[in-house]
Amino acid sequence: MRLSIRHGVTPAERAQAARLYWQAFGGKLGRVMGPERKALAFIERVMDADHVIVAADEAGTIAGVIGYRTQRSSFVGGTRADLIAVYGHFGAFWRALALSVLAQDLAPGEISVDGLAVRDTARGCGLGGALVEALCREAQMRGFALMRLDVVGENLRARALYDRLGFRVSARADSRLTALIFGFRSRFAMERAL
Repeated sequence: MRLSIRHGVTPAERAQAARLYWQAFGGKLGRVMGPERKALAFIERVMDADHVIVAADEAGTIAGVIGYRTQRSSFVGGTRADLIAVYGHFGAFWRALALSVLAQDLAPGEISVDGLAVRDTARGCGLGGALVEALCREAQMRGFALMRLDVVGENLRARALYDRLGFRVSARADSRLTALIFGFRSRFAMERAL
């Protein structure tokens, strides 16, 4: 399978990108962002097509995405109004509270990975690493000095990938609240100078 890696997602690819993101993160976010139908609608609605790098084949099938967040925007962000539009007022209220547990600010000059997802059929061939490297090059060209990301403590495969790619642990957080809401207790903040 020949893939090209490029910046941005087209309007025709939004649904594919949303589904791939949900497949990767629905296990953690499902309690808060479910049901799946609404989660996909929300992701597709808030997706910033300029804050993602995709790997796609000649037919336009997306094999992987790496979203990112800057002080200006994020791949999958959204506002309270977006939550209300998809989940209603009450659904938006408690979801906003739950999601605030994960919120983190970025310092000037920082860029953060906002999700790396690779289709099952494309795993094990270096695509995740290629997407991370493509994002690091893009970030460097845009003048960013530091790439940040968070990885769930139990996700040993992702942690090993980021270690191999030169990321170093800068902090560890353990939280009973994230365990209760999202199903994971620990997460590592990792950084790589650009």
